[in-house]
Amino acid sequence: MNIGKQLEQYTLKNPQEVLLVTIAVDGEEEEISIFKGFSSSLTRSTPYDPDIPIIPETARVIKIDRLASPYHPLNPRYIQENLTPIQK
Repeated sequence: MNIGKQLEQYTLKNPQEVLLVTIAVDGEEEEISIFKGFSSSLTRSTPYDPDIPIIPETARVIKIDRLASPYHPLNPRYIQENLTPIQK
């Protein structure tokens, strides 16, 4: 199971959390929000088809931030910051 699906599963089990995931794909950084099993790109368009992974297999996860929901971009409530996939 790819990291994106694993993180989506985590948010299904922890619906009180939002994950902000920073990844690198082909040298470009992207930010992904994951909440209640759904991923959404914050830096590019999100595919309509939920079967298309937002985090590709070739992506390198830079960091994962855990936030309390609801997520407010101007006033985020961090639970933990700068996690790596190994710590998750």
